[in-house]
Amino acid sequence: MTTISFTLARRQYELSDDDVRARIANHRPHPIDQYWVDIDGVRWPVKQVMALATGLRKTDFQSQNSRRLLAKLGFTLGKGNAALPPPTRAANASTPDSAPRTAQAPSSADVVLVACVKSKRPHGAAAKDLYTSDYFSKMRTYAEGTGRPWFILSAEHGLVSPDEWLEPYDCYLPDMSRDYRRNWGLRVAAQLEEAVGPLEGVVFDIHAGAAYVESVEAALRPLGGVVTDQLHGLAFGRRLSWYVWQGSGSAVTAHAVAEDLRDESRAVTLAGLVASNGEGLRSPGMYSWWVDRRGAEDLSLGLGHEVAAGLIYAGLAGATRSGGSTSSNTLWGRIATMHLGKRHDLSTLRRSLGSVLARANGWPAIDEVELTRWMHAHLSVVAIPVADADMLDALETEILTELDPPLNLAKVSKTPLRTQLSALRKRYASGESGVHPGEGTEK
Repeated sequence: MTTISFTLARRQYELSDDDVRARIANHRPHPIDQYWVDIDGVRWPVKQVMALATGLRKTDFQSQNSRRLLAKLGFTLGKGNAALPPPTRAANASTPDSAPRTAQAPSSADVVLVACVKSKRPHGAAAKDLYTSDYFSKMRTYAEGTGRPWFILSAEHGLVSPDEWLEPYDCYLPDMSRDYRRNWGLRVAAQLEEAVGPLEGVVFDIHAGAAYVESVEAALRPLGGVVTDQLHGLAFGRRLSWYVWQGSGSAVTAHAVAEDLRDESRAVTLAGLVASNGEGLRSPGMYSWWVDRRGAEDLSLGLGHEVAAGLIYAGLAGATRSGGSTSSNTLWGRIATMHLGKRHDLSTLRRSLGSVLARANGWPAIDEVELTRWMHAHLSVVAIPVADADMLDALETEILTELDPPLNLAKVSKTPLRTQLSALRKRYASGESGVHPGEGTEK
């Protein structure tokens, strides 16, 4: 049992996952408008659950608060318009309780289905080893970690057992005709009946693109099968980061992310980051910036306050906007394009560092070229993918409270150092950028 303590609508609560189950027991889920929480195989609107659990009115708090707290209790969250009815499991589709379950499959799922990918070995292999992409590897790791039976959805062969021998093939379901996809889905349904028995009430946790999901669901629904698509609507980068967190065996909590962000052994040089070309970083997430001893001395000189070597700034990339729209930003875009770009007006960190260095070096304004050189010489960065962009803003709020990086100005308390930093930003950031010492006219 998981128990958390929190404040909501100015009231203190202590709540466990069992408390939530008990308080919704005599109620039925309302229609889902956008966000849902899966509780023992049934999807509920997140605000309805939090209102029932706390006794508050739904107007007393925001959906974002509900999602953050329910995630802390270990429940699966997502987006979608359809609530799943409580399924009746097919006995012959389940696995023993003693099977290892390190991944977070939906509590109601009986079978995991994973789509094939284009990247394959040039020679035959067991199906689980034929596909070579990092994406498939992450899906396979997830499927194996659930402890449930799992199969591969092959655009060429239909349903394939992980150990079945396959030769390389060239077939991609989205490229096939509508008739092919419909017949392919019917073939998969027949193969599933042969593999697991009657499909009535069997819940399939599917990890695939829309063409695969739609074809399989259309064929399984008339037979009583239930398809859950946990990653529905997520862009490729967000899918990758979701598997990263599942594979870590850790819940996405502020404390867990903060621990990663304060782990200096994870920090990479900026040259190393640029050389990676964004591998593993094209997803939402959080990052922390670190300064070496010499760089800390420069910052201390410019601020007139001591800055210790270590973590100096933390931020996020790709959070869902306040109006609910999805951001296309990623860790790679935020760090490589904005923080290491040529315009301080596009980066809070760049504006802060440039202003401090301008005072330390006697520059009339922020020198973009020298700023970039200084960052490469003295900074390193930790980047942590976080799949749930809807919760990033709330995560950042908690993390900044815990880490309290000296150069952050929002969501942290005021200090003499931050007061001075704000003044320097106003003084230097409004001046002409890109002026090297000795060039142009000093203003």
